[in-house]
Amino acid sequence: MLEEMIGQKVVVDLRSPFVCLGTLERVDDRFLEVRNADLHDLRDTQSSREYYVAASLATGVKRNRKLVLLDRGEMVAISRQEDVVDE
Repeated sequence: MLEEMIGQKVVVDLRSPFVCLGTLERVDDRFLEVRNADLHDLRDTQSSREYYVAASLATGVKRNRKLVLLDRGEMVAISRQEDVVDE
């Protein structure tokens, strides 16, 4: 299923207070490779995870990393950006 998302813009929720938005480039048994990513520490803002993601998608993802390798063991959820609901 993850392989079907390669090349698409995704939102990755992590166990830690981080969320990552960007383009999924590659997956293997251990890592997700995300390019042109916004790796955001939710402790830096007062907003919820859901609000931050919705606001980022509405105003444009603020890229702060060219490449991020995310440990798959830390992943809670992944979805296409187009599947995020802001209602």
